[in-house]
Amino acid sequence: MLGTLPKTLNVNGVDYKIRTDYRDILRIFSAFNDQELNDNEKAYVLMKQIYIEMEKIPKSAFRAAYEAAFNFIECHVKEDRPSPKIVNWEKDEQLIFPAINKVAGCEVRALEYLHWWTFLGYFQGIDREDTWGFVLTIRQKKAKHKKLEKYESEFYNANRSLCDVETVHNDTKRAEDALESIFNDLLKGGADHGGT
Repeated sequence: MLGTLPKTLNVNGVDYKIRTDYRDILRIFSAFNDQELNDNEKAYVLMKQIYIEMEKIPKSAFRAAYEAAFNFIECHVKEDRPSPKIVNWEKDEQLIFPAINKVAGCEVRALEYLHWWTFLGYFQGIDREDTWGFVLTIRQKKAKHKKLEKYESEFYNANRSLCDVETVHNDTKRAEDALESIFNDLLKGGADHGGT
């Protein structure tokens, strides 16, 4: 329904309750950036973190459940072309939250609950004149190999550690492939994949 914040995901005609607080989604991002986790573990973390009762989802519906979860995280907005990842939520936390707090008008980390889509709306409403917005603009230009304005170059040269983000690989496809392997094992009655 228009204007509602979903708290369930429909998978093959069945609604499953999901975790929707922004912190739950940021934990998934953290897992996807964790080089110590293999692709199977990353895919499992996403499923287990989103679905409150993942064990109730039939094994044959896991792929559809994974896709529904990804659509929820992306707020049903698909990019025509994959773009370079320019945000590392852990590295950028001290820049992102003050900017989000300004948009929200409160300290969002102090809130007991904040729906992911609301959090994402605040994130998208960040003023490009704020420090984080300015850093993000520089990162976007550099990722697209666009020339920086003189004042942007000066800021970048003086703040490289702030402006540079280690390459955040888009592990979506690799995790999907890993999840396919898990599904195949499960459907064949293969090994149990433990919790996180």
